[in-house]
Amino acid sequence: MFERLSYKEETFMGSKKLQVWLPLLFSVTMVAGMMIGYQLKSETGGTGFLKGSRDVALEEVLELINKKYVDPVKTDSINDAAIDELLSHLDPHSVYIPPIDVKSVDEELMGNFGGIGVEFQVFNDTINIVRIIAGGPAESAGLKTGDQIIKANDTIQLAGKKLKYEDIKNQLRGPIGSPVQLTIRRDGQLKNIVVKRGMITVPSVEVAYMIAPQTGYLMINKFGERTYEEFMQQMEKLQQQGMQKLILDLRGNGGGLMNEATAIADEFLDGDKLIVYTEGSKSPKMEYRCKKDGIFEKGKLVVLVDETSASASEVLTGALQDWDRATIIGRRTFGKGLVQQQFRLSNGGAVRLTVARYYTPLGRNIQKPYNHGKEKYEEELIDRFHDGELEKLDSSKSKGPAFKTPAGHIVYGGWGITPDYFVAIDTNVNGYLLGRLHMRGGVNRFAFQYFMQNKASLANVRSMSQFDSSFSLNNSDWNRLHTELAKDFVKIELNDLYKKEIVKQVKELVAEQIWGNKGFYFIANKEDGMIEKSMEVLK
Repeated sequence: MFERLSYKEETFMGSKKLQVWLPLLFSVTMVAGMMIGYQLKSETGGTGFLKGSRDVALEEVLELINKKYVDPVKTDSINDAAIDELLSHLDPHSVYIPPIDVKSVDEELMGNFGGIGVEFQVFNDTINIVRIIAGGPAESAGLKTGDQIIKANDTIQLAGKKLKYEDIKNQLRGPIGSPVQLTIRRDGQLKNIVVKRGMITVPSVEVAYMIAPQTGYLMINKFGERTYEEFMQQMEKLQQQGMQKLILDLRGNGGGLMNEATAIADEFLDGDKLIVYTEGSKSPKMEYRCKKDGIFEKGKLVVLVDETSASASEVLTGALQDWDRATIIGRRTFGKGLVQQQFRLSNGGAVRLTVARYYTPLGRNIQKPYNHGKEKYEEELIDRFHDGELEKLDSSKSKGPAFKTPAGHIVYGGWGITPDYFVAIDTNVNGYLLGRLHMRGGVNRFAFQYFMQNKASLANVRSMSQFDSSFSLNNSDWNRLHTELAKDFVKIELNDLYKKEIVKQVKELVAEQIWGNKGFYFIANKEDGMIEKSMEVLK
């Protein structure tokens, strides 16, 4: 989906750590809602489906405009607009993908692309490399954390101008084996470094570690082509460390490939249990059932969800809830019960068309209504915030029909999946103001500068626990933070409550610089309400 609202990575990883910052970022939830309709997909397949179809009135009109209209017209833009308008009368998840976007959309699901292997953030109109992917092309070429990218191939200026992410991505990505010459600034000196692009893999299992004795934590940010493989690798590592209980975090996971979600469900459910079935007026009923013994059929299991858990995430969650296999903790999920299939078009674009609905084992379809139009549908998430649903249990009760699980628990259809235990968003701090800090980037800039300035001392930190207990900001640090915030015209009175929250955020970001995702989540999960509830349930 979307991330911490800063330019991050050559991959600009969409869903990264959204759930950690969500309580702070509801001022921009509308943006998230508008992206959801485009990004939450369930299946790919089918090419050339529309090739050779006979002309219809719409095509005739487009041809007339092209040949007879009084002024020159960009035919491609008219075609795109006509397709978009046609699909807008169907459902919010049937979408047209223009030819220019097909490759990047497919790469998102495949989880790999040709690139140089860096993560970056843009500070003060300059691209700063914040992490080098181990074993990647950038590391081999000698790039280092802290390098600033000034130019690409001698002529493309990448500093001193407000560049869009797409502009940066187009310079760094490219065919595997192709070279890109970068002009970088390091310690005030300019250097030219040639990097040969390689295959860059973007993991969908964001992090997995032992969060407590016998208890594992595993977070999936999307369901791509390698998600099941990554999941199994991480589960085996956790079990080797003595895992007997698991917290599976699907917060912020907007979905992806249904087959990957059902394969993971099979690892938790025994026998030949039904996982999900799909059916449409032109698509026959298709059942997905368990096929083999699973890697974790008996241990205690908790699944974390929120209002941005959707599509394949809901397939997995619904199956585990219907069979009483897991305790679901969090807030009502997005509510996407439609299945898309991708069809290639003759112009190089594609249509992801809704071809069926999916149903949980008990027969629940959890799709929320979309009969009031796409705009209202996209606003539903922000409506939940304004209506107080994310803060109060009595506001979050499902509006759909009731179903009974084999153990006698009542679950609901329609409007997403209602968790077994509700956990409200954190409203102890001014989310709007702190959200603005992240939108403007001041906290991210300060955290990166702190890391670069203290690399020597941080290198002596022996463990994440030691870092967690010893990290603090001194008066000089706070003064520098004020300076960074002032660059964004953000004024904030740093009372004790704000200071505590900002220290936590900076600590998370610095830990991420040192230990990667594991460091970030090790700190973030320390004061996470859903994690606290999970530990209570798993006792």
